[in-house]
Amino acid sequence: MREEKLCNYVCRIKLDAKSSKNFKEKIDDEYRVNMILDNLPVAVARQRADGTLVTSYEHGFRVGFKASYAGSTEERYFIYNHLSFEVKFHKDSEADSARIVGFEVTPYSVKHEFEQPWSEDNPHLTTCNPKTKHYVSQTNSPQEVDEGKDIIFTYDVSFKESPIKWASRWDTYLLMTDDQIHWFSIINSLMIVLFLSGMVAMIMMRTLYRDISNYNQLETQDEAQEETGWKLVHGDVFRPPSNVGLLCVYAGTGVQFFGMTLVTMIFAMLGFLSPSNRGGLMTAMVLLWVFMGLFAGYSSARLYKMFKGTEWKTNTLKTAFTFPGIVFGIFFVLNALIWGEKSSGAVPFGTMFALVFLWFGISVPLVFVGSYFGYKKPAIEDPVKTNKIPRQIPEQAWYMQPVFSVLIGGILPFGAVFIELFFILTSIWLHQFYYIFGFLFIVFVILIVTCAEITIVLCYFQLCSEDYHWWWRAYLTSGSSALYLFLYATFYFFTKLEITKLVSGILYFGYMTIISYAFFVLTGTIGFYACFWFVRTIYASVKID
Repeated sequence: MREEKLCNYVCRIKLDAKSSKNFKEKIDDEYRVNMILDNLPVAVARQRADGTLVTSYEHGFRVGFKASYAGSTEERYFIYNHLSFEVKFHKDSEADSARIVGFEVTPYSVKHEFEQPWSEDNPHLTTCNPKTKHYVSQTNSPQEVDEGKDIIFTYDVSFKESPIKWASRWDTYLLMTDDQIHWFSIINSLMIVLFLSGMVAMIMMRTLYRDISNYNQLETQDEAQEETGWKLVHGDVFRPPSNVGLLCVYAGTGVQFFGMTLVTMIFAMLGFLSPSNRGGLMTAMVLLWVFMGLFAGYSSARLYKMFKGTEWKTNTLKTAFTFPGIVFGIFFVLNALIWGEKSSGAVPFGTMFALVFLWFGISVPLVFVGSYFGYKKPAIEDPVKTNKIPRQIPEQAWYMQPVFSVLIGGILPFGAVFIELFFILTSIWLHQFYYIFGFLFIVFVILIVTCAEITIVLCYFQLCSEDYHWWWRAYLTSGSSALYLFLYATFYFFTKLEITKLVSGILYFGYMTIISYAFFVLTGTIGFYACFWFVRTIYASVKID
């Protein structure tokens, strides 16, 4: 510790056709080498594009790069075969001990030269020799990757005292250099929310208040017959929809997902899920998902009983297996592809077994416990009676058609989160650190409000045009924002990522499908429950003869 070691020889290899091809593929696919020292990931410091002095960090370093020699247009492959590590330490003023607070690397490509004869035990390199004070720099000729080439791997280690304390050593990694963009994102989202809140307030205060006053003052049946609008469908508005069981399943799953997201974000925002605890965030999410099964079963059973469903056990099984089953199926196929590529990124069989155990051993029983208590409670009473004969729905204007209305409803919730989404995608796919949960929590709150408000506004317009099929439409209106999320992920794939391999492309779209599906369930449930509350509130406020 604290002893500088320069020009350390590691090994010398001769590239055959296979290993040369392998290296070239890795350079093409922008593979990165990741190392850990004292639980700190190795990082490459990079300057900001705007030229300011603030340094940000990238995970790991690339295997190599492509370039062409001066006067030539042909691109060649070069490997980073010399690593210059800088270990930063903080010295304790009271004791003579020091703790590691930083781990940076500067990779170089160097065509090493050596004195003959070659000695494996004690090679004499002329390109990197501390005795002659000859050190590696960017001026050295780079090491090309080609069949028959000799590559010598070397490294330097230097130690540098740092004022950073051990407790705050992660701060430089997580330094957020684009906070202005995040604030812009939040202000942009708040504008959307204010606009929607204004519309909801107008509907609530003016239109609804006037409607309810008028409806309650009507004296004769003839006057009531002449009225149009949402009161006319009071005998059908609580009629159970088609596929009622599936709606209960998705509403229950959404409650489970909402609970998991909310608790995870609060813990992360308070600093409990530190990035120094590798995999802590994912572990917390899986465990919270499992334990939130209780709420999934409860909310699903309450809705199912309200719709006078009798097969509560079947409904509970569907709640416990539909969403996790689909996600696990996609995940298993993707993992099998990674196994097939012999990648170290594959989830081991033992971890897969542990996930299945958590699902069947804890999550499923908890969903049943929640369902049992939900079904035991008295059914939710409708504020108005449902007629025996369904009312005919008048022909709807083109802009009130279900497909158009649903697709329009998803634009605003997506618009509220898409800038933050860009940073999340960049951190997942472009090796950068994402740890700004304060911003993410604000955006999440804005998302909840936007989903609720857009669904209420569109539901009100739908009921005013005497269309009472609102149950599924409420879920799909805000849930359709997941479609825009997936389209944005596709746009991001073609504009920001340079993925050429088929398996890598399948992995990207597979994982983005899982994320979009989860986003659909989350936003759809928020919109559905907001609309459910709204419809019950307005029909409870009018006197029905």
